[in-house]
Amino acid sequence: MSSRSSVKTWPGLPSWTLLLLTVLCLLQPPQIFAIKFALPPSRFPAEKCIWNAAHTHALVIVTANVGPGVSQRVDIEIRDSGADKNVYLSKKDIKGETRLAVTAHSEGDVGVCFKNYLSADASYTTERLANMSRIIDLDVDIGADAIDYNAIANQESLSGLETEMRKLEGIVKEVVDELEYLKQREERFADTNLSTNQRVQNFAWFTILSLAGLGVWQIFHLRAFFKRKYLID
Repeated sequence: MSSRSSVKTWPGLPSWTLLLLTVLCLLQPPQIFAIKFALPPSRFPAEKCIWNAAHTHALVIVTANVGPGVSQRVDIEIRDSGADKNVYLSKKDIKGETRLAVTAHSEGDVGVCFKNYLSADASYTTERLANMSRIIDLDVDIGADAIDYNAIANQESLSGLETEMRKLEGIVKEVVDELEYLKQREERFADTNLSTNQRVQNFAWFTILSLAGLGVWQIFHLRAFFKRKYLID
């Protein structure tokens, strides 16, 4: 027996706004980031990081398909760009297809970093090392695109239309969260602008008063000097 899923509404948003957000979501491309690159090996390798923007509490699914490579070990680490530099997970010697899931702790970028270590017992010429690498095919799904709606549909016995409505609900919620985040940033920037303007104004008044005080002091100082020299009465 199939269960009905209700589409939630958000307080303060009229129906026409939700309809507009729905149309925008349908026109918006999925938030999926895919990249393929070659990672050269080294005894002390440099990091290769791929960064993607993610909101707080956003689900991030990382799928890394690492190609074969002799005497090479690829390590992966997922972290964010926040002030705390949170490291979500770190895994060594990944091979083949590896699927990892994390949840963003703060607003900012989430980075997927790779290092390709050359085995200590490996002995190759410089020319051969220049031709060695491991191919990495990386997919990063963020937010609603990272949710497996097929599994949810099977678990809750949802129909195709109900599954699509559930997907649309998640996308609309992401858009609402994005608008709320932009609103908070706008308010923060407005406060910063007002504070900066007030400081500039205070500094301008301080400069004017300082120059006026310095001018008055110079007048009295010169007047006293001229009196000592009997140049004026």
